[in-house]
Amino acid sequence: MTETFPLRLGVNIDHVATVRNARGSQYPDPLRAAKLAEEAGADGITAHLREDRRHISDADIDALMDTLTVPLNFEMAATDEMQAIALRHKPHAVCIVPEKREERTTEGGLEVAREENRLAHFIAPLADAGCRVSIFIAADPRQIEAAHRIGAPVIELHTGAYCDAHAEGRFEERDAELERLRQMSAFAHSLGLEVHAGHGLTYDTVKPIAAFPEVRELNIGHFLIGEAIFQGLEPAIRKMRKLMDEARE
Repeated sequence: MTETFPLRLGVNIDHVATVRNARGSQYPDPLRAAKLAEEAGADGITAHLREDRRHISDADIDALMDTLTVPLNFEMAATDEMQAIALRHKPHAVCIVPEKREERTTEGGLEVAREENRLAHFIAPLADAGCRVSIFIAADPRQIEAAHRIGAPVIELHTGAYCDAHAEGRFEERDAELERLRQMSAFAHSLGLEVHAGHGLTYDTVKPIAAFPEVRELNIGHFLIGEAIFQGLEPAIRKMRKLMDEARE
């Protein structure tokens, strides 16, 4: 029987910064959102510093590192610039994600199998600095095996295809994606990897993923920031936390 681990919730605050940047003002403040998320029961805060700085800024990362009492998960592309920033701050965690300037959001997982040598050398200094390194990948055995070979202790499985299929009413495809995620969570765990998941999760889709006993952490952002418009950020996060806990029971 697979051991069931406590399930952590990481709240991504990127799109608080998106709203702020739409007017070029100082509000809404991502740091304030992060503190509210802490109070609502988030176990960590996720922020993606993109190369084009479209939402989170360097100043946001500075403020988060100075103020947070929960861990910061620093999402970043595998570039020299981002590596230098991560090494300067030494956040609790760094999550390596694919990044294209023309995309609206992260589309798909990182292609680890084709870039094993480069990524192995890229993550080594981060691990040496004490950062927990995770790799954002599709639920694909080739990518999981490659992440394991390069020495990444953590993977984050991309749940976007599952969530999109549910939203669009493609239920057979949704169920197939969910089964793939279930199998790959178990496979990654069997290799000794810590398993996280995220992208596109909502109140309607979170419980089946949260029920996977191998999954240790879910990272959720855009949906929670959207729900905050209608019910407030703290209630939105508390409801998500409740659904996760119910699934784990």
